[in-house]
Amino acid sequence: MDNVMTQAVEKLDKAIETMEKRFINVRAGRANASILDGVKVSYYGVDTPLIQLATISIPEARVISIKPFDRSCISSIEKAIFEADLGLTPNNNGETITLNFPALTEERRIEYVKQVKSMAEEARIAIRNIRQDTNNAIKKLGLSEDEETRGIKEVQVLIDNYNKKIDDKLKTKEQELMII
Repeated sequence: MDNVMTQAVEKLDKAIETMEKRFINVRAGRANASILDGVKVSYYGVDTPLIQLATISIPEARVISIKPFDRSCISSIEKAIFEADLGLTPNNNGETITLNFPALTEERRIEYVKQVKSMAEEARIAIRNIRQDTNNAIKKLGLSEDEETRGIKEVQVLIDNYNKKIDDKLKTKEQELMII
């Protein structure tokens, strides 16, 4: 029983972690270097993560500055940012690339909130699937009826706690997105 619960907690933590990672990629009108995590640059024929080719800094609240270690790859970095479809236009001055985050319109904010709610719902679905799998695993253990019922109730309490975590994180992200 303990083993089944431990596996369930690991899966639930993973579902929350995945949702949080997806939330990070939703812009809130402020610069966040993690938006560049998935950008791969073709560097001498090899797809290389941008973070390995440049120093990324945030000099202002709405600006990301990218300073390549090798200036010859600046055009490749610029091209990779365009192809990543981040909704940002890179500005190249020969030494650094800057990404300016425009202020979000009300309409765009509402669109992002809908996107975040969809991500949260996907996490809830994942949690429901974990609950079902865990309940099935408990039933297969061949426990007495009372122990089985107690185990299923424990799983439900656990699921309720994780659903509350999702709601809290969603509410926090919504507030972050709606701040002007």
